[in-house]
Order: sequence, then structure tokens, then C-alpha cells
Amino acid sequence: MAEWVTVGTADQVSEDEPLGAKVGDKHVGVFRVDGKLYAIDDICPHAYALLSQGFVDGQTVECCLHGAVFDLPTGKVLKEPADRGVRTWQVREAGGEIQVLDE
Repeated sequence: MAEWVTVGTADQVSEDEPLGAKVGDKHVGVFRVDGKLYAIDDICPHAYALLSQGFVDGQTVECCLHGAVFDLPTGKVLKEPADRGVRTWQVREAGGEIQVLDE
């Protein structure tokens, strides 16, 4: 059954500082762009690197290891070397907490 899981607090996610968190054994990256929250799988599918440590440019994030680029709203890969996108998570801010829906 799906449930909302707290992964951090609102002050831990800014336009300049994404949040990397774990939900069970899954890594989730939470990003704030123009005041809106996005959450995606935090592990680049090309090679193990945390996307929350990458370079955010508008609604995209570039992996810091090999430069693959992902669209934050959809998780789609926009630039190789990654050959597939990443999962997106439903995310919300509730009572000062950042929560993702664990399905």
C-alpha cells in the first residue's frame, strides 16, 4: 500500500541545494525549481552517481560523473551516456516536511 514518507524538512531543499534521501533501499533526489518540488530516483542509470550531487539547470539535472542529463518533471534522459530515464516520485511539502509517496 502506498504511503507518504518523510525524507527531510523544507529548509533542507533549496534552489541551490537538492536533498538526497533513502526510502527503504531506494535513493531519492528532491529538487526545488522555481518554488516547485520534484523527486526522482537519485542513482544515475549509466554509472553509480548521485544525481542530487549533479548540476541543476532549470528543470534538468546533469550527472556529475559522466554528464548524462535528465528532465526533473518526467525523469526522461535528455543526453547520453545514460540510455534510459529515471523514475519520478510524487512529492509534497506538508507541515514543513518533505514527503514522497512510496508505492
